[in-house]
Amino acid sequence: MAPLPISSIKVGEIEDVQELIKSKPNKVPERFIRNANERGVLVSLKTHLHQPVPVIDLSKLSKPNTDDDFIFEILKLSQACEDWGFFQVINHGIEVDVVDDIEKVAKEFFDMPLEEKKKYPMEPGTVQGYGQAFIFSEDQKLDWCNMFALGVHPPSIRNPKLWPSEPARFSESLEGYSKEIRKLCKRLLKYIAISLGLKEGRFEEMFGEAVQAVRMNYYPPCSSPDLVLGLSPHSDGSALTVLQQSKDSCVGLQILKDNTWVPVLPLPNALVINIGDTVEVLTNGKYKSVEHRAVTNRERERLTIVTFYAPNYEVEIEPMGELVDDETNPCKYRSYNHGEYSYHYVSNKLQGKKSLDFAKILN
Repeated sequence: MAPLPISSIKVGEIEDVQELIKSKPNKVPERFIRNANERGVLVSLKTHLHQPVPVIDLSKLSKPNTDDDFIFEILKLSQACEDWGFFQVINHGIEVDVVDDIEKVAKEFFDMPLEEKKKYPMEPGTVQGYGQAFIFSEDQKLDWCNMFALGVHPPSIRNPKLWPSEPARFSESLEGYSKEIRKLCKRLLKYIAISLGLKEGRFEEMFGEAVQAVRMNYYPPCSSPDLVLGLSPHSDGSALTVLQQSKDSCVGLQILKDNTWVPVLPLPNALVINIGDTVEVLTNGKYKSVEHRAVTNRERERLTIVTFYAPNYEVEIEPMGELVDDETNPCKYRSYNHGEYSYHYVSNKLQGKKSLDFAKILN
């Protein structure tokens, strides 16, 4: 989430979806209606033929690395990263109270009057504040979603004016939650390094003071969910992304697997993890970031809290030498500055994995 200067980008009127369903509960404005080939196809979990997204039990990875449970779970993790780019983690060690608390204050924030939320605006060309990100023209289609995004760490990426004074416990809750998620990301990267046959501290040494940002997404019910998208298809520019879905959340996340949009069924007390573009580059494509999107529901709201974890903006990124072989696995991505890639990512609308073209070596 590299900061961008406020620009003269013309985005037109961006209607607040929470206000829309209050004033026009059965109407979907034209700017939200997607072309037929883009719409959120509703898939029944009962009839869907795909295997569920892999589930990784972190308690097994806390065992000695010679333990059978550890070895089996590392193999599962490797397969999940290579074949899916997504997995859910259980027994992750974050207290339920911490998770419940951030969910509660996030919901309280979105429930505040619009005038209060507008005190923390997401200006065009930026990705922090309240509103919709990645909008760069007046005719660009909008997502059926309200967002509130903040830079968390290091302190230099924070915009203190956008940290809300209400709800009263918002900052305290987010700080506590973010510290726990940061620890989790460090653990996950250690296990991912082991799964690649690397030293466990390989990623942490390379990342420096890692960048961490959070985005809260609120998806109100939509009277015509088949016409809209909650969030446009994209991959993440991060190294890892951690998704928390609210309790009793309806199915909204879909990932592109074998050219099919596969729904991700929320598991109680689990967190959804996905590989970002940065890890795809570092592993020379062995572990791939995966295109994903959100769909909406006719009757139920959905709230998610998403953390993006990435290298420091000063770090140079390129495929790790251990995973490149001139004959069998030649280098697929060029070397680049992570800050430059972050700037590139947030300066363009969400379009599948198009942002990663920035780093690809074209033959």
